[in-house]
Amino acid sequence: MEIRVLRYFVEAARQASITRAAEALHVSQPTLSKQLKGLENEIGKQLFQRDNYGIKLTTAGTLMRKRAEDILAMVDKTSAEFSAMTTLTGGNLYIGCAESQSIRYLAASVSTFRQRYPDLRFHLVSGDTELVTDKLDQGLADLAIIAEPPRLDHYTYLEIPGADTWGVVMRQEDPLSQKEVITPTDLKHQAIICSEQAIKNDIPRWAGDEVFNLNLIGTTNLVFNGSVFVRSGLGKLLSFKGLCDTSATSGLTFRPLSPQLKTKMYIIWKKYQVFSPIAERFVEQLQVDFAN
Repeated sequence: MEIRVLRYFVEAARQASITRAAEALHVSQPTLSKQLKGLENEIGKQLFQRDNYGIKLTTAGTLMRKRAEDILAMVDKTSAEFSAMTTLTGGNLYIGCAESQSIRYLAASVSTFRQRYPDLRFHLVSGDTELVTDKLDQGLADLAIIAEPPRLDHYTYLEIPGADTWGVVMRQEDPLSQKEVITPTDLKHQAIICSEQAIKNDIPRWAGDEVFNLNLIGTTNLVFNGSVFVRSGLGKLLSFKGLCDTSATSGLTFRPLSPQLKTKMYIIWKKYQVFSPIAERFVEQLQVDFAN
């Protein structure tokens, strides 16, 4: 299975058209068709359904696209790492990030680091702990920032100073916005939007048995998207403070939970991980920055 053919396949899947993909790849249409047919023969599965309107992925094709994209991302990352070994003025740093105000500490470290390595390029992927640790475990991220205590048998970690404060994002005209703090009883049978991770791990610590009275109508792994749904009147969002616009003109407001609920953030990387030169030096700086 050649890397070049995987790139052909991914581009054809993106374009949903052999003609457009061939143009984007600067190859002839017969050449591209032959390469894709050869890939199907190699794995013994039909990857595309073809009709007069173009092509679309089969079930096997959808799986193949996911695997091909992961393989190509790893190939590109490896190539960039070896290229960076010829110079230490920069390189690529891949970081998976949970949403948090605590990211500002990471940003400060990156800013300081770029003064020493001005050609550094950083690539952030945002999501919940499961998503960013998957990237880390697959070798697609050098580091991850997560919102729950790390597995000590699997990761080395640094604790980020401070903690994020939980609260409720709601419309400004919501009756609950008149309260200074929000209790579990206040949210009884209210329409709630929350991340799957939080509803499993964080909110039960706060609500206790009252968690079973919460009417979870939807989940989100990005607070901004959840806040758009709140603004549309779909429900209230349980979130960290400061992750979406709750200014006077935003139409939204934030009220902290009572009893207070906070979550610590951690920077993690795999034990015995082999870093690229630039990532290794960045980890060394983080260990200095967060030593205290």
